[in-house]
Amino acid sequence: MAAVSPLAKYKLVFLGDQSVGKTSIITRFMYDKFDTTYQATIGIDFLSKTMYLEDRTVRLQLWDTAGQERFRSLIPSYIRDSSVAVIVYDVANRQSFLNTSKWIEEVRTERGGDVIIVLVGNKTDLVDKRQVSIEDGDGKARESGVMFIETSAKAGFNIKLLRCPGWKLFLPQSRRTWSM
Repeated sequence: MAAVSPLAKYKLVFLGDQSVGKTSIITRFMYDKFDTTYQATIGIDFLSKTMYLEDRTVRLQLWDTAGQERFRSLIPSYIRDSSVAVIVYDVANRQSFLNTSKWIEEVRTERGGDVIIVLVGNKTDLVDKRQVSIEDGDGKARESGVMFIETSAKAGFNIKLLRCPGWKLFLPQSRRTWSM
């Protein structure tokens, strides 16, 4: 009789300033929905999703953190045991992009190099309001040594691609094909 291996669990923590779309990205990823009414995350929310990857099953734990300054002191404890840190900014809000440096630094302070960091420029559907170019986002990612992708939770753009960094985390080293 073959031994049953335990279900592997991986924690993905979503970080970024208030109103950049962390909750919307997670909601689109989990339920393929977009809610037009905005409700700020209070503290932290937690969701779990079981994924079937090639030859294994994994459980992704998605931690949605509040972006408000008053909840910042809680963030380090959620970063500590994460496998992936998804740092989100709003392409129509330059300050949220500039603040990603603080988020990246905080992740590195808590996890060193033992975490995958993905920089995500969200709200690409706001074409006329864009303040951060794709080149700016890509440049910051390269400079910081992190992965980069742009998304629109509202339009569903690149949300499925976003999960690929998480998926590839669970593949053998020789099968990982993404690059920074």
